[in-house]
Amino acid sequence: MSLSERLRAQNAADWDAAITHRFAAELGAGRIDPAVLRAYLVQDYQFIDRFVALLGAAIASADSFAARLRLSRFLAMITSDENTYFQRAFDELGVPEAERTAPELSETTRAFQDLMREAAESRSYAQALSVLAVAEWLYLSWAERLDGPKPESFLHAEWITLHDNDYFRGFVGWLRGELDRVGPAEEAACAALFGRAVQLERRFFDDLYR
Repeated sequence: MSLSERLRAQNAADWDAAITHRFAAELGAGRIDPAVLRAYLVQDYQFIDRFVALLGAAIASADSFAARLRLSRFLAMITSDENTYFQRAFDELGVPEAERTAPELSETTRAFQDLMREAAESRSYAQALSVLAVAEWLYLSWAERLDGPKPESFLHAEWITLHDNDYFRGFVGWLRGELDRVGPAEEAACAALFGRAVQLERRFFDDLYR
């Protein structure tokens, strides 16, 4: 079993709860409460700054030019296609500028920001990958499970498509391969970060229905 597979297995309860969550099911069916989706997008958008910094740290600490290129291309997608989706979604949902840029953060959002900051400041490629792998692999996993045609609204359909396409699938496989390659030398630290990230992903979805 590879390191990434072993880490997922160690966190199977939280992982499975996240990828089968009510949020993903309702999003896939196009019947999610607009207030829930709005709350989700407002909080999720607050990760972008720390996520971009984490990607930058991974680029800086990567051990090959090929890895830096792969990560840089993904960074370009986050700051273009994904960021554009958020802005269009906010316009559609009537989210004011103040709520887009400086909303009240949930405890889980703050904890996830802190986790990404910690991984970035470790200056460790393996530790950065541990958090990146969860963030992207878990989203691919719930998006791939959704059956049937995409919902009509772009709010639902495009968020699913951003996390279920050939490019993204290939990138997640590459992230896992990189973690499998460099992670064993720092396995304890990687496992701790990976586990915390999975727990926070589940909590982030749970928060929406509390």
